[in-house]
Amino acid sequence: QAQIEESGGGLVQSGNSLSLSCTASFGFYAMAWFRQPPGREREFVAAIAWRNGNRDYADSLKGRFTISRDPIRDTVDLRMSSLTPEDTAVYYCAATLENTRFLKTAPYTYWGQGTPVTVSS
Repeated sequence: QAQIEESGGGLVQSGNSLSLSCTASFGFYAMAWFRQPPGREREFVAAIAWRNGNRDYADSLKGRFTISRDPIRDTVDLRMSSLTPEDTAVYYCAATLENTRFLKTAPYTYWGQGTPVTVSS
C-alpha cells in the first residue's frame, strides 16, 4: 500500500524559514500539505499536481509558503517563510489519485503521520 512520509519539522524562531519534505511510495496525481494547529481543526495549506505542476495555496499563506517538486529527490517540499507562532501546527502530507484542477477540494485519502512545527516568538 502507498506510504507517505513527512520530514523537516522542528522548532524554529519567528521570522525564520523552514522546509518540509514529503515522500510517497506511489505515483499520486497530486500531493498536498495540511496543518492542524493545537486545538484547531486541520486546514489546507498547499497542493501541487505532479503532471502539470499546477499549484494552489490557502489564501492566507500565499507569498509565505511555497510548494514545489524536487526532481532529484522526487519529493514534494514546502518552504515556509516569515514564520510566526500562528504557524505552529502538525503538518501533514497528503495525496490523491484523482485527476482534478481543483486541488483544494480533491479527495486526499492518503496521509502521512505528520511532522510537528513549533514557531517560537
